[in-house]
Amino acid sequence: MGGANLATQALKAGLVDECQLFVLPIVVGGGEPGLPTGMRTDLELLDERRLRNGVVRLRYRTLAR
Repeated sequence: MGGANLATQALKAGLVDECQLFVLPIVVGGGEPGLPTGMRTDLELLDERRLRNGVVRLRYRTLAR
């Protein structure tokens, strides 16, 4: 699933079982948040992988509240 708006709607509706976040070693300012604001989602880290280009992939499972 791609796009911040679509992902936000799916998270708020409880339709997301797993999230993969890619952390890039770049600082940017402004723009649209990648994760929803104004809500809390508990996550459990399942896996992490460091790529040769400095990117870190984080794989999380969403937990029921």
